[in-house]
Amino acid sequence: VSTQSTGLLCFVMTTQGDLRRVSAIISTESVAKEEVNKFISSYNEMFGEKSSADKRKENYAEVVNTYYDLATSFYELAWGESFHFAPRFSWESFETSIVRHEHYLAHKLELKRGMTALDVGCGVGGPARNISVFSEARIVGLNNNAYQVDRAKKLTKLRGLERLCTFVKGDFMSIPADDETFDAVYCIESSCHAPSKTDLFKELYRVLKPGRLLAIYEWVIKENFDFENPVHKTLKHNIEHGNGLPNLEQPDQVLEALRNAGFVVEENSDLAEDITKGSPETPWHEPLSKNFELSINGLKRSSWGRYLCNRFAATLETLKIAPQGTTAISTMLMKGAEGLVAGGKSKVFTPVYFLLARKPEHKTSE
Repeated sequence: VSTQSTGLLCFVMTTQGDLRRVSAIISTESVAKEEVNKFISSYNEMFGEKSSADKRKENYAEVVNTYYDLATSFYELAWGESFHFAPRFSWESFETSIVRHEHYLAHKLELKRGMTALDVGCGVGGPARNISVFSEARIVGLNNNAYQVDRAKKLTKLRGLERLCTFVKGDFMSIPADDETFDAVYCIESSCHAPSKTDLFKELYRVLKPGRLLAIYEWVIKENFDFENPVHKTLKHNIEHGNGLPNLEQPDQVLEALRNAGFVVEENSDLAEDITKGSPETPWHEPLSKNFELSINGLKRSSWGRYLCNRFAATLETLKIAPQGTTAISTMLMKGAEGLVAGGKSKVFTPVYFLLARKPEHKTSE
């Protein structure tokens, strides 16, 4: 109990302005309190020995929705409102690198006032808000998770950005929009949740105007990934389990899916390997791989911070303040973080594989 009490005290000391997110974890805003243990048990079964990638693809909506119902408050507490990674220069803060990564996407999409872009898998709207302010374009966020859509709307209203950002609940495999609606489309680490990349990209192609651009930050296992290497297999499974993914793919598979959907790929590269996008000494996984960081926000993302969060959850669960299953959620997320760090350090995985593709103009009739 003393270890748990110490964890509770230390963790609360690091949260300061994020106490509302702590409250959300305790009160389980997204899931009925009595359902939490059932949800996490069901979710873990989807990644157990009796399950498979094919089964997760068949039930992708359930996998993703369950994951984000359980994980969103933890994400906001430790990561902020933009749930993604970014290359970082040694002289810039984590928060600055996140926003710069979003602005780079807006720049590549040539977004400007008068345009409307679709944010596919928008989370709680952090990137949409940052991109809309930067580009002055209107952003429509699409998300199939009702809790995240509600959070996105609340946070956007809080910042007075309802004119620029709107949010829609919907499945990205069947987007509730007419053909050729959007001037641009982007996916920030969200297309990795799709059961079929080709089918997803066909749907994005449908709603994008001719001649316009699609930009993606994709999670991929790289060409040097060894499918027979048990260490590689374990880190891949941990990443998938800890992040609600049906099956990680390689760059060539994503490129093929884009082309099969009708897109012309203009750029593709791993930004983690590009020294013009970040410093080698501060790789994308550094916030997770650090053992300890003196800053409050940095501590929450570090391995020590994850441990404190886990002990904090265990304390609340023991005291019956938080529902049964809260610690299991924290443990699942810790495993996912371990997989991400292992994948990043061994350079067999990247979450910042950049793709820019264009929908061709309509063919003119002869």
